[in-house]
Amino acid sequence: MSRKFDPNIVAFTCNWCSYGGADLAGISRIQYPTSAKVIRLMCSGRVDPLMVIEAFKNGADGVMISGCHIGDCHYSTGNYRTLVRYEALESAMEVMGLHPDRLKLLWASASEGQRWADGITEMTETVKKLGPSPLAKELGGGKK
Repeated sequence: MSRKFDPNIVAFTCNWCSYGGADLAGISRIQYPTSAKVIRLMCSGRVDPLMVIEAFKNGADGVMISGCHIGDCHYSTGNYRTLVRYEALESAMEVMGLHPDRLKLLWASASEGQRWADGITEMTETVKKLGPSPLAKELGGGKK
């Protein structure tokens, strides 16, 4: 009997907006998959591409980066940095042997709990269709 695949999603969130959105989703009891491991950073602009690569190497089946809407960053331009880094990571996904849909960028404010829940739900469903990450298997990481 095979077990149902429950993807391991790492969600890097900005302290000021998207973490608040994730928190609001929880407080409001909005249903979303429990597959996300939320990592709170002060700004989505602090998400170093190496952090994303390490997440994949250590068993993540998908990674979502979530921050303030463009123009609304608490630190003025952090989310512009996020966008540039995300685009570079998108290009690197194929080189790493990963489907580009395993990486997602979501802009969500603290008042958008439903938007955050919808984003992580969509991400989880997409990754479920793709199956377990081939990178984690190759490197011996991930779930045993």
